[in-house]
Formats: sequence, C-alpha cells, structure tokens
Amino acid sequence: MIRILLVDDQPLVLSGLRALLDLDDGLQIVATCADGSEVVPAVRVHRPDVVVMDVRMKQVGGPEATRALGQEPDPPPVLILTTFDDDEVVAAALSAGAAGFVLKEAPGEDIIRATREVAAGRSWLDPAVTGRVLAHLRTEALPRAAAGTRLDELTPRELDVLRLLADGTTNTEIATQLHIGETTVKSHLGSIFTKLQLRDRAAAIVFAYEHGIVTPGGQTPR
Repeated sequence: MIRILLVDDQPLVLSGLRALLDLDDGLQIVATCADGSEVVPAVRVHRPDVVVMDVRMKQVGGPEATRALGQEPDPPPVLILTTFDDDEVVAAALSAGAAGFVLKEAPGEDIIRATREVAAGRSWLDPAVTGRVLAHLRTEALPRAAAGTRLDELTPRELDVLRLLADGTTNTEIATQLHIGETTVKSHLGSIFTKLQLRDRAAAIVFAYEHGIVTPGGQTPR
C-alpha cells in the first residue's frame, strides 16, 4: 500500500484528486493539506511514501515546501501537480528536489501511474510540458555551466548512462543498449549521483539538460 499526502489549496481539486487516487486499491490517502506550510508537520505525523502537491498555493508554494521537506531526515519524494503555464515554477520545484511533475489535466491513469513511479523512487516528467520546463532550466543554468562543471569527473561510460537516463530510458533499457547488467547500471548511477552531488534521477535529468548533455526535443549534442 502506497501512503499519500495530498496538498492543494483548492477544495474541489483536492476532493477530485482524492476520488481519483482512491480508485486504485494500492493507494491510500493518509492526510491532506491546504497549503505548503502544512507539509513538513504532516509528513512528520503521517510518514507518507509520497507527497502529491500543487505547484502554486496562496502562502507557501510547491518549490518552497519541497525545499523545506528536503531538510527533513529521510523525506518522501514529491510529485508536483501543474498546469500548462507554470513552467518557471515547476523548474524551481525540480531544482528544489521534486522527483517529477504531472499536469492536473492529464488522464487519470497518468496521474495514478506518476504517483506510483515517484513513490517507487523513480521520476516522472509529463511529456506535454517537459521540453519547455527543461529549456527554462537550461537557460537559467548557462552562466553556471560556463563557469565550469563537474562533468569531467565522470567516466565515458557514466556519461553514456547519464545521457540515456536524461532521455527517459529505464535501467533495463540502459542495460540493453549498453550491453551491461542492470546491477552495473545501478552502480554507475550511484557513482554519477555521488560525483555530481545529485539527490536522485530527477536531479540528474535536470543536470543533464542544464549542461547540454541532452536538449529539449531529443537532440543529443556531440
């Protein structure tokens, strides 16, 4: 059973999400919050497996709440709920440590799948707006990239793994394409996270786009 904390300041949206997620017998809503300021106390009490949170709220929004949650010991992953015009705020949430984002307008099965993927420690980047969000992130990161990166610490194989990860490839698919075992892929990912000081797959994806390893639209620079 996956335990979920739902966070949204619109009662109708909150009740709709609850009704949707309740359709899956493997999901359980353990608590709801009406603002990001309530997230950390709620997590301390209810210990959810995943936080599904709106990106914009009246007092404390998704990015700020995600950043505050990241200061807690063993915080649950965060799935951000967004709309088509929230690119900048979603980018901020990803930079703050969110594991992914999904459109509120997405089909119900996509929202359920996104919740399950993020709860399992994977990332979910809604393809309808991923290009714009990551383009914004990369634009913002260009001055930092020009000042130098830690990419030279990666081995050629680790760079291959990072590139495939950023293209949305699963561990199994990476192993198949590189003709290595899944255990080896996981080992490479652990090394990448350590060398680049990244928290998880979502952070690695953002890093890859920020530093031109891959670009929106699927074009991989040489």
